[in-house]
Amino acid sequence: MLATNQSQLDWQPNHTPVMSNQVLEALSVKPCGNYIDGTIGLGGHTKAILEATNNKCTVLGIDRDPQVLEIAKKRLRQFGDSVILAQGNYTDIQSICNEHNFLQPDGLLLDLGISSFQLEKDGRGFSFLRDEYLDMRMNQSDSISAYEIINQTPEKELADIIWKYGEERQSRKIAKAIINHRPISTTRELATLVENTTHYKKSSKQKIHPATLTFQAIRIAVNDELEQLKKVLNLVHSLLEARSGKLAVISFHSLEDRIVKNHIRDNSSLKPRERWSLEEDTHPLWLQINKKVIRPSPQEISINPRSRSARLRVAQAIAIEEDMK
Repeated sequence: MLATNQSQLDWQPNHTPVMSNQVLEALSVKPCGNYIDGTIGLGGHTKAILEATNNKCTVLGIDRDPQVLEIAKKRLRQFGDSVILAQGNYTDIQSICNEHNFLQPDGLLLDLGISSFQLEKDGRGFSFLRDEYLDMRMNQSDSISAYEIINQTPEKELADIIWKYGEERQSRKIAKAIINHRPISTTRELATLVENTTHYKKSSKQKIHPATLTFQAIRIAVNDELEQLKKVLNLVHSLLEARSGKLAVISFHSLEDRIVKNHIRDNSSLKPRERWSLEEDTHPLWLQINKKVIRPSPQEISINPRSRSARLRVAQAIAIEEDMK
């Protein structure tokens, strides 16, 4: 397991969390509230929640990455007992809440983007901008790394991963090139190979590096991100319904956003409570707060270019009567 060294603990991000004000509004943050930051990362959103209430609420912060959690612990220590930190996967959110007796939250945030630390500092190969070993595991105890996927996956399966999780049009071509150049050990090797294989023309329309989608696909596969997102969305209603809590989810690519959008749409009602029919076959789980996705403002994008792809969706849990469960 990679240890978190002192320089990593001292590292500070150079920008604010994505759509912080919109998140505070989405969660209806208030003093004495209890909130879950299911992907606490470096603690930016948690810090904003605590500051907005003058440290008069409690936040349970969860992250699967123990290195990131150590940094969050240091950054949030000023808030004392108002912050509870737990290392684990958000798919285990129910057991984590039970362990910490955090049973009736007023709101839950999921920020699905990888952290600035993972992109800029941690050395596990999340970014192709530096030459690092192909790892990409958010939790070092997980068994499969990017190296295994790149070097051991059959060509067709590898092409399917790059297409399914990266929506990369040249997935077959990239997979074939990877097979022909194995073993590939570092991010620079992989990024250079993809760039030389795809021959994307540089233009004003090409806003991302040619290897971006391939790296996204491999990272998603390594961490099983989409399946775990589906799982947690099916779990959180039971946590939030007691207080009609709010769910806020920030996604950064269409695959994530589509899952969140479909889950809320397929399990929601736009009607006020007094107009529900108790005789309907299915009881809605969510009140859809924003029919249209919330995007960062042009001002935020100019200050923090990474926010440009962020999408926020919000829903409020609807309590299910005992005789309908």
